[in-house]
Amino acid sequence: MLKEGLTHTSKVTVAPANCASAVGSGGLDVFATPSMVALMENAAMNAVAPFLPEGSTTVGVEINTTHIKPSALGAVIEATATLTAIEGRKLLFDVEARDAIGTIGKGTHVRFIVDIERFMAKLG
Repeated sequence: MLKEGLTHTSKVTVAPANCASAVGSGGLDVFATPSMVALMENAAMNAVAPFLPEGSTTVGVEINTTHIKPSALGAVIEATATLTAIEGRKLLFDVEARDAIGTIGKGTHVRFIVDIERFMAKLG
């Protein structure tokens, strides 16, 4: 059942492919902000996925986050999303990312529940 408090943690190891120098968000070999945001979104998506009606998914529509410290190659990053509110099809999450040293980013994220077939039909 879809309810407030659902949570999920997604993990990734910092590798050259998810560094700022590779994704185009900077020139350093550190965990990229876009990679952190994607991991946060993944955690939110997975927190609610098992509780959605068949033929539905969620899409991210808004994220407000800070990236407060760098993480080096080889660091394990965990992003946790917690469902904090349900407003019809609108889902609100608190998100946080951390490495072995501590919090590297945090914020809020909004997703909407959509019918996959109807959503894809909008593409033309």
